[in-house]
Amino acid sequence: MVSVKEQYEAYPYPERDPEEERRRLITGSPSHPVELDHFVFGGQRDWRQPLRVLVAGGGTGDGLIQIGHYLKLLGRPHEITYVDLSEASRRVAEARAKVRGLEAIRFHTGSLLEAAEYGCFDYIDCCGVLHHLPDPDAGFRALRAALAPGGGLGFMVYAPLGRSGVYPLQQAFGALFADLPPRARLKAAKAAFAKLPEGHPFKCNPHLGDHRASDAGFYDLLLHGQDRAYDVTELVATLERTGWALASFTPPAAYDPARFAPVPKGLDRVARMALAEKLVGTMRVHIAYAVAAEEAEGRVADGRDPALVPHLIGVAPGALAKAVSEGRVVPVTSGGARIELKLPRPAAKLLALVNGKRTLGEIARDAGMTEAQFLPLWARASEGLTGWGLLLYSGFLR
Repeated sequence: MVSVKEQYEAYPYPERDPEEERRRLITGSPSHPVELDHFVFGGQRDWRQPLRVLVAGGGTGDGLIQIGHYLKLLGRPHEITYVDLSEASRRVAEARAKVRGLEAIRFHTGSLLEAAEYGCFDYIDCCGVLHHLPDPDAGFRALRAALAPGGGLGFMVYAPLGRSGVYPLQQAFGALFADLPPRARLKAAKAAFAKLPEGHPFKCNPHLGDHRASDAGFYDLLLHGQDRAYDVTELVATLERTGWALASFTPPAAYDPARFAPVPKGLDRVARMALAEKLVGTMRVHIAYAVAAEEAEGRVADGRDPALVPHLIGVAPGALAKAVSEGRVVPVTSGGARIELKLPRPAAKLLALVNGKRTLGEIARDAGMTEAQFLPLWARASEGLTGWGLLLYSGFLR
């Protein structure tokens, strides 16, 4: 059987060309500074203080490059430690960092199970790694041991429902091609895949595409020898027994069953989120933020403090304000579904003032509103935007 290290030495994942850093920045969730501030530091982190970051199982560097780029761009003091078991993946990540001139990074080849040996960190990124460990609980515990007081974790693990068809193929290909080296294994699996019937559950799943994107993507999706998925209940239980508390999934509104139907009273937070996962049925990953179990209270920005600074994500303030003023809905796509947000028209003038630098108090002042006038209107306008990740709070740009 090909080991995880052998796999990623042969096929660093995701497949990346360092020269593309000259033309584009790959962004996403978790680990954008504004997003991690919102979900880990209540939107109130003092960015004048150095941020110590661990990128655990950093692969070819997507999360590393994103956070390193923005911290350098804004001149925020920081130290980043990258750890991955694959030397081939590390070389790609190092080359990408070199193209961008990111110098505040220490690169290590090693296991995240020794995370605490590299220091104590304010923020840990671990995206797409823990579900590949032989003992994922040991990975969660190792990262908890490396967390500084008041810090947090941004992570991604696989979810089962959106990966329909993956695991039977992994098992079948594993049985057929266990004794082949990586490249021969990939060739044989591709030949077998081409002969699968069109009605195969995997081929009917429109939410998976890595196998078409690259050889590394095919191998990682269908030939991985160590892979598991977590449903909501399993994941929250894992966090709790390893010293963590869930701060939030993102976007949080995706985990709200009330958008489908009235929810029976008495369901706790986890039961509600688990119900939403079943109703959506298409989640292939869970992206979330976690904090130390004993420090869980008040970690997610709630939009009620006048000192908070709102940011609009992926939408221009002017365009959004215009749509709201005209009574048009704000469309959101999630899990293959379209959600339409209807925001109150009077909020248009408030949204037009959002620039990532004004505080809520300053927006209220510039709009000529008292706090008593502003807060109820802002709550109605921002609830859906925040729920779907279109509005977050952080002083990162100030």
